[in-house]
Amino acid sequence: MNQPIKVEKTLTINKPAAELYRFWHNFEHLPHFMKHLKNVNVYDEKRSHWITSAPLDTTVEWDAEITDDQENELIAWRSVEGADVENFGSIRFQPASHDRGTEVKVITEYKPPAGAIGSAIAKLFGESPEQQLGDDLRRFKMLMETGEIATTEGQSSGRK
Repeated sequence: MNQPIKVEKTLTINKPAAELYRFWHNFEHLPHFMKHLKNVNVYDEKRSHWITSAPLDTTVEWDAEITDDQENELIAWRSVEGADVENFGSIRFQPASHDRGTEVKVITEYKPPAGAIGSAIAKLFGESPEQQLGDDLRRFKMLMETGEIATTEGQSSGRK
């Protein structure tokens, strides 16, 4: 049986919910901070096409549709029938306590293409879904709070 994998991450971002919701809702922005997401093509207000990188230089593609959209609060989606990876999830934007910005909570659930074997192979390549989502959310936070994503890619290690 192909058991789904559920990943949940929450992060506080020092920006208003409306600004974060607006940026995220333009799905074509997502590849800017989601490292494994190659492209998102928006068809209309409900449907989009997603392409993500996968282990061994392969890609995975699917069409998704928005199932719930509450302005400045929630976006929920699911893949449509025939997707390479059956998936669904949501992102919720809630004001953080003590005026500390917005709590952003992402929940995603998917069935890996090769079931448990696919998940094990992905982890061998350092592609843990929990790590990916955490890293993506931290890059989103940097981008929204500072306008850029700090990185050491392409820099020398300083070793001789």
